[in-house]
Amino acid sequence: MKTLPLDQLDVLTDAARRSSRLRMNHNLHAELSDPIQRLAIAMEPGTYIRPHRHRHTWELLLPLRGRFAVLEFDEQGAVTGRTTLGAGAAVVETPPDTLHTVVSLDDGGVIFEVKHGPYRPFVDADYAPWSAEANTPQAEAFMTWCRTAAVGDRWPA
Repeated sequence: MKTLPLDQLDVLTDAARRSSRLRMNHNLHAELSDPIQRLAIAMEPGTYIRPHRHRHTWELLLPLRGRFAVLEFDEQGAVTGRTTLGAGAAVVETPPDTLHTVVSLDDGGVIFEVKHGPYRPFVDADYAPWSAEANTPQAEAFMTWCRTAAVGDRWPA
């Protein structure tokens, strides 16, 4: 039996806070080649999840601790869906090939992710063409905008 003890969430959160990316994951799957990827991800506010798509799989997210905004976008950067996990929703499933991002709204937040494997590193074509690269002022501005962006709003890239 595999478990993720509650005290492990604190360890994961501490590691995320020390990480330059402000996030850290703990895999429950044994291999990156596993057909189903299952992982807990500690995400601090300010971590940048560049809008992306998974062409081969849906993605299931549920909060273990804290709240997270999950936004879906069209090809031009307009918000087509917004859900707040941990306040209003317990689970969200993003369909395959859907541009999306996740914003951590609370310190100490941990989210659980499930998707089809094997693990596939992102390539440029997976990212929204209007999205900023990590570690740029535009990326920081985008994440601030996402905190309050509503369906119909468009990121002015």
